Amino acid sequence: MEVHENIKFIRQFKSFSQEQMAEKLEMSLNGYAKIEQGKVDINLSRLKKISEIFGVELEKLVGLNDKNVFNFIENFQPDSIFYQQSHYNAIDQRKCQHELEKANLIIEQNKLMIEQKDKENAYLKDIIELLKKQG
Repeated sequence: MEVHENIKFIRQFKSFSQEQMAEKLEMSLNGYAKIEQGKVDINLSRLKKISEIFGVELEKLVGLNDKNVFNFIENFQPDSIFYQQSHYNAIDQRKCQHELEKANLIIEQNKLMIEQKDKENAYLKDIIELLKKQG
């Protein structure tokens, strides 16, 4: 992983928003977003500040790779229960939001199907009335 990917990964893992990071680094949101996108080179002093905010050694921030990302997660000991709870709450919130969106789509689809059936029933009733008048 590239340094900017490591920064984004750890930020998300710690449940920090980009806005929070930008504020802590005393920079614009757009400027911080460019760091995570890899669009700017990050100077050493900024990297040190980011590692301090994350509570991660600079070497780990710069040297994370795909193998030790899992090691980072396993060895992560949050400073307080707040971080752990906010991380799980964010995951739960995303899952709930996703399930809610799926349920809303299913409801919309069912409404359309019911409307179609109502139209078919109305047509069938019209046909029955016409047949009664003919017979």
